[in-house]
Amino acid sequence: MKTQAVCLYKRVIIKEFLSDRGVMVAQKRVAIYARVSTVDKGQTPETQLLALREYVAHRGFTLAGEYVDYASGTREDRPQYRALLDVVRKRQVDIVLVWRYDRFARSTQALVHALKDHSLGVDFISYQENIDTTTPQGELIFTVMASIAQFESALMSERVKAGMARAKAQGKRISRAPLPAGIQGCIADLYHQGVSMHQMSKQLEIGYGTVWNYVQRVKAGYRL
Repeated sequence: MKTQAVCLYKRVIIKEFLSDRGVMVAQKRVAIYARVSTVDKGQTPETQLLALREYVAHRGFTLAGEYVDYASGTREDRPQYRALLDVVRKRQVDIVLVWRYDRFARSTQALVHALKDHSLGVDFISYQENIDTTTPQGELIFTVMASIAQFESALMSERVKAGMARAKAQGKRISRAPLPAGIQGCIADLYHQGVSMHQMSKQLEIGYGTVWNYVQRVKAGYRL
């Protein structure tokens, strides 16, 4: 925590120094992200895009691309969202600009995780919340958010462990129930017939990982 605080202090001082002298680099590459939920009937991303384009022009940034999704914010497989993160990791943009945080990520933890490359120099601006990590104040707010997300994650982990310990003490099963004996026997028979685990998974309609676990038992000499 001490090292993180020192690094944050240095970044804030440097940004404050540059800001005070008006020498912040203006021509930064910006990627705009907009999202409209599938349940937002009649809404269009143009409402978000128009304001964000004006903001880019006002700040003197260079618009590097626009990424628009029509999906729920709870989904991590949004195509344009994934494409934007790929561009960020390759450092092909300097700033990610969004309408609001909830248009980009579903929670504080998801936001911090998605923007973990911020430490590599990619900044984040939320238009509606007026949070801008290119400024010392925005940098500080983002760091506080990251600390809160880490705290929430630690609390959740502790609760899960406590729940599992309590269930175990009460004699409850905390792992998956074993497959029926007949299915286990089929896996053993198919394995000895030379059938691939992928084919077993399809034929028996069970997960590949489950098949793999039982095949390892067969290899080890256990009778299923």
